[in-house]
Amino acid sequence: MTLIQVRKIMSQPPVFVDASSPIDLVAVFMRRHAIGFVPVLEGERLVGSITDRDLVVRVLTQDKSGEGLSAADVMKAPVLTCFADQPLTEAAYIMGDFQVRRLAVLDRDGSLVGVLSVGDIAEHASELLAGETLGEIVEDR
Repeated sequence: MTLIQVRKIMSQPPVFVDASSPIDLVAVFMRRHAIGFVPVLEGERLVGSITDRDLVVRVLTQDKSGEGLSAADVMKAPVLTCFADQPLTEAAYIMGDFQVRRLAVLDRDGSLVGVLSVGDIAEHASELLAGETLGEIVEDR
């Protein structure tokens, strides 16, 4: 496989929420955009991320309605990231090593510029690399 940079296949522009966003609106936002992962920013700084699973595990299963909770209350931090100019194989290695399906993509100044998913790898680059990455992600450790 030729050396492909992350920027060639990442989803962009990035869809994100502000840390102060009410969590119920974050859930609606995710549904509207048909996404299961959203980076959380404070100003222009990446401070966390929320997945659809986080909404279930940290809100719904805790007998909470989400009322009064913000993205900052539910997000996970720190966020795993890669760089837009990084080789895709390195980003896939990060995903496999840390067992995550998505990475926030930054430019070298630290600004959020996109999101990379295993699905992006499969759809736009290599089903083989995506399959190997997914195998690492779901491996019991």
